[in-house]
Amino acid sequence: MGLQLWETLKEAITAYTGLSPATFFTVVALLWAIYYVVTGLFGSSDDHHQRSRAFEEQMELLPPPIQLGEISEEELKQYDGSDPKKPLLMAIKGQIYDVSQSRMFYGPGGPYALFAGRDASRALAKMSFEEQDLTGYISGLGPFELDALQDWEYKFMSKYVKVGTIKKTVAVTGGDNGNGEASWTTEGDAKPAGDGSSQNAVAGTDAKEE
Repeated sequence: MGLQLWETLKEAITAYTGLSPATFFTVVALLWAIYYVVTGLFGSSDDHHQRSRAFEEQMELLPPPIQLGEISEEELKQYDGSDPKKPLLMAIKGQIYDVSQSRMFYGPGGPYALFAGRDASRALAKMSFEEQDLTGYISGLGPFELDALQDWEYKFMSKYVKVGTIKKTVAVTGGDNGNGEASWTTEGDAKPAGDGSSQNAVAGTDAKEE
């Protein structure tokens, strides 16, 4: 019985398609494979909407950037991604940007995780991952390195929100450390020498003249 059905099917395939049964089933298999690949590449509209919705939900989980104002480099280290409750920050040329949306790159385990929580201007300019280059000190860079740094700066300005700046430090020499060496302090804390020293000098001069 089964053999008769198979013979009848083969005759029908040959009669209606002009193909041999082997060729017919090969064509059917190829068409099925093509359909499977195409649907896998483009997917249905429902799948597309589901992926879009998932992406939007992920973006909604990110809190809006918080403006920090002026902070020190030490304070910036608190935003290196080690605390998931805090935003992920990074600075270029003293300007701090919120890079939380690119946590896969700058967060823990990411390829650029060393740059997070720092002003990594020199490292970006040199495309270096050396510890000594993880700094905002860019003096001595060549023209090509400065161009590369500018490209990074433009990228950050267009993609991320600026949330603050790094406090500048200035050298104060011959001060209170007693050895005449330069000591570092923030720009706002640096104070000029008062009038007392000049008054003492004048008093000493008057005493000599008397």
